[in-house]
Amino acid sequence: MSSVDFLSQEKIWFDKPRYDEAERRFYERTNGSSQPTQDVGANSILQDIARARENIQKSLAGSSSSAADQGEIICRIKSLELENHSLHKVVDDLRAALSKLECRVSVLEKSPAAVTPVTTPSVPYTNGTTVQQKTSAPVKNEEEDDDDDDIDLFGSDDDEEADKLKEQRLKEYAEKKAKKPGIIAKSSILLDVKPWDDETDMVKLEECVRSVQADGLLWGTSKLVPVGYGIKKLQIACVVEDDKVGTDMLEEEITKFEDYIQSVDVAAFNKI
Repeated sequence: MSSVDFLSQEKIWFDKPRYDEAERRFYERTNGSSQPTQDVGANSILQDIARARENIQKSLAGSSSSAADQGEIICRIKSLELENHSLHKVVDDLRAALSKLECRVSVLEKSPAAVTPVTTPSVPYTNGTTVQQKTSAPVKNEEEDDDDDDIDLFGSDDDEEADKLKEQRLKEYAEKKAKKPGIIAKSSILLDVKPWDDETDMVKLEECVRSVQADGLLWGTSKLVPVGYGIKKLQIACVVEDDKVGTDMLEEEITKFEDYIQSVDVAAFNKI
């Protein structure tokens, strides 16, 4: 038998360190697995403690609020008691006043006031009977005499002098009015005088227009206004007295100069 065979049959625990290591690991695992359970238990205890604290705080807060509510309720009850007391007093006063009124009404019903009739004065007759006196106001008829007004059929000397003075003043007023000049109606007229063509002498044309003279006619300013194609018209102003000069007369007198003037139009007419 060799040494190897002997050792193989020998009952010796060659792997003990391995088993020790395995045993150590086993216990470590068991210890590690128990620790979380302990933590869970501790957490549950802490949660219970927190809940208990919360409940205590809630109960304390509820007790304080209930105390405040009770104080407010007590104040309201006191105010209601005072109001009730005052109302009772008012009701008692009303009852007393009502009883007094009832007493007065009963007294008035028992002793009604006597009505004294109004009597008219009476006049005794000779037989002892009386009759009411009837009086009537006397009517006075007053006659008034009207005096006739005296009529003076002949005028006095003062009236004749007044008439003469009145006639003299009327005559003087009429003379003054006749001497005073009346208001003369005048008009301002603007005339457009058109030539035949552009070769017409406008200076000569204006001289012809201004040569028209009449009582109550006064010529004013003038200017040349272009019409077209080199033709210009004469625009001239004048002042006339309405009673003496008219537009028809002006057109008739101006258009007599047929060599220079084609037509005359009234551009503007204004009363002064």
